[in-house]
Amino acid sequence: MGPESSDGAGRGFVHHACLYGSDTEFLAMAVPFVRAGLAAGEPVLAATTPANIELLRAALGDAARALDTAETAYFGRRPVERVLAFLRYHERRARPGLRVRMIAEPVWSGRSARQSAEWKRMESGLNLLLAALPLWMICPYDTRNVPADAAEAACATHPARLDGERVTPCAAYRDPAAYTASPPPPDLPAPASAVLAAPTADLAAVRRFARARAAAAGLGGERLALAELAVHEAADHLLGAAEGARVMLGAWEEPGVLVYDLWRPGPHSAPVPALAGYLPPGAAQGAEDGLWLARRLSRSLDVRPRDGGTRITLRVAGPTDAEAL
Repeated sequence: MGPESSDGAGRGFVHHACLYGSDTEFLAMAVPFVRAGLAAGEPVLAATTPANIELLRAALGDAARALDTAETAYFGRRPVERVLAFLRYHERRARPGLRVRMIAEPVWSGRSARQSAEWKRMESGLNLLLAALPLWMICPYDTRNVPADAAEAACATHPARLDGERVTPCAAYRDPAAYTASPPPPDLPAPASAVLAAPTADLAAVRRFARARAAAAGLGGERLALAELAVHEAADHLLGAAEGARVMLGAWEEPGVLVYDLWRPGPHSAPVPALAGYLPPGAAQGAEDGLWLARRLSRSLDVRPRDGGTRITLRVAGPTDAEAL
């Protein structure tokens, strides 16, 4: 059964993985997918490697003029930015009555275990975050260089896989709410070097703690201010979601980053979902806007349950991180 008869048109978000091991296998998926979309007048984006973009354009010939392309390494470099890039493209190119198609190749090379885990959770979370959009997305995984664990996860985070034009349900697919709630590695207690603050419900006290720890780590100027803002927004989200709550704070340094650990003891309210803050202002409930900003300002931000409460751990760029300069 080809994709045009089993793509789920009219049913919101459709999310397929494609595991390919050669240029021929990539084109066997991409060319029919793109041609069918362009023939229907649908916006089509190929966010993949420069080599694959060149292959695809050559195979499409003159039809490639209507194809939108992006180098995937720069199309949202972190998960929260990737989700924003998807939404911005859809908002800019969507037309009434038409679906949007995307080839969105994840980048796995060079990622740390923490970054890979966060990207896998985002891939799974897309099934919830984009569920209402008339969008058909295919995520190619090049098995010639993708780590084995990432290739295995593809079938846990996508409901089906596409081989050429053949759609096959993924038997290993996991419920995205459960998958994204899995604790990110490593789930360790604060180290002995951590500086802790007394529990507080005072956001001014949170800002003073965040600012002091950033200064002690060697941050200054705008970078210090952004670290303070990220911690403030994360704490505000925890406190605002639970009447009478207090937040416990810790901070320590890791190579290249400053870590802030915030814990709201429970039970005060429902736990913060692991995917909270992935959607930008206007695309989610307003209560998530601050957490979205905290994600944007952090190198990483993890949300997990702890002892009946909620723990948010965020990492901001340290003084030796040249990328943030």
